[in-house]
Amino acid sequence: MIDIILRLPKERILEPLAKGPLQQIHPNVLTVSACAVGIGAGVAAWQNATGLALGLWYLNRLLDGLDGTVARVNKKQSDFGGYLDIVLDMVAYVAIPLGLAFAANRLEVFIALSLLFASFYINSAAWMMLAANLEKRNLGAKARGELTTVTMPTAIVEGAEAVVIYSLFLLFPAWLPFWFSLLAGLVLLSAIWQVVWAYRHMDQNRMNV
Repeated sequence: MIDIILRLPKERILEPLAKGPLQQIHPNVLTVSACAVGIGAGVAAWQNATGLALGLWYLNRLLDGLDGTVARVNKKQSDFGGYLDIVLDMVAYVAIPLGLAFAANRLEVFIALSLLFASFYINSAAWMMLAANLEKRNLGAKARGELTTVTMPTAIVEGAEAVVIYSLFLLFPAWLPFWFSLLAGLVLLSAIWQVVWAYRHMDQNRMNV
């Protein structure tokens, strides 16, 4: 819920890196690197290497923040880059819970993981279709002044919250059924929130998220 507040400070912090040592690196290279690091975090979680998994998770989040900043600062933005970023983000979000579930190897963990992945599936449809409709009506990222390729409708769980919750996954794996179920519930609430909002506003002339 606080991503929109953190985007500008994040840009200011990362801008010196984007203009300096990373200036010659294509943003898509950072995006793919972030994905590879996210998979590495999942493998580390599977092997119960908690410290390594945490470090790789934070590096994944750093690279994920850098790719967009590098693209914007160095005029290398592209529709494909934005698309690739969203797709590969989901790889990290899946890899870490999956690695933890394999490490735990308990039925209750796999059941909770199934609920979590189901919530991801439903929420992806809810926010992506809402974002697509906002973009179609010229009420998307550009009109709203957002630093993203497409608008990101406000949700209960966004990037900042995910950093905290995934850290809890890794630090307290004995509680995985609870953590997975908690996140699944919050993600489903986000989806319901957006569907209700769309029902109330989508056919009106003005749409503001």
